[in-house]
Amino acid sequence: MYFYYGAMGSSKTANALMKKFSFEEKNRKVILIKPNIDSRDGKTVVKSRIGLFCEALTVSQTEKIKDILAPYETLDIIIVDEAQFLTASQVDELRKLTDSGVMVMCYGLKTDYMGKLFEGSKRLLEISDSIREIQSMCKCGRKAIINARYKGRKIIYSGEQIDIGGNDKYIALCHKCWQNGVL
Repeated sequence: MYFYYGAMGSSKTANALMKKFSFEEKNRKVILIKPNIDSRDGKTVVKSRIGLFCEALTVSQTEKIKDILAPYETLDIIIVDEAQFLTASQVDELRKLTDSGVMVMCYGLKTDYMGKLFEGSKRLLEISDSIREIQSMCKCGRKAIINARYKGRKIIYSGEQIDIGGNDKYIALCHKCWQNGVL
């Protein structure tokens, strides 16, 4: 089980889609999954900022991974985009699939706009075999580590943990720029 994490704009989704293509070229059976809470690009579409896209199975927070995979007799690899939105029990299901011989690759954010772990990311950090950061850069040139939520030119420091959005609501910043409070 692999967990690739990074701040917004670090090419996590592009990497996931390129991996899917690469494995399929080698005749591997690959299933792409995304949590249904992320419907920015359509209910069943995974799309990167650079324009790569692909259809995916969706899973709600109340569904079991095994139930959405039931129609598939065989599969070699599961790739999950936006894995931070999975529940801990869904991550545990993916771990069981890994233990049974299926390669599982999860891509997502590690933390929210306040630097706090998402439930899915927390569990992935606890039980993944391999954890790799996909780095991105803050506007100042430092390493981006916070997915800052903003409105206008001001950083927002309170609200619900999940507020789906892209560049219209979030920007990847280093800790220093995030603390400054303005863009």
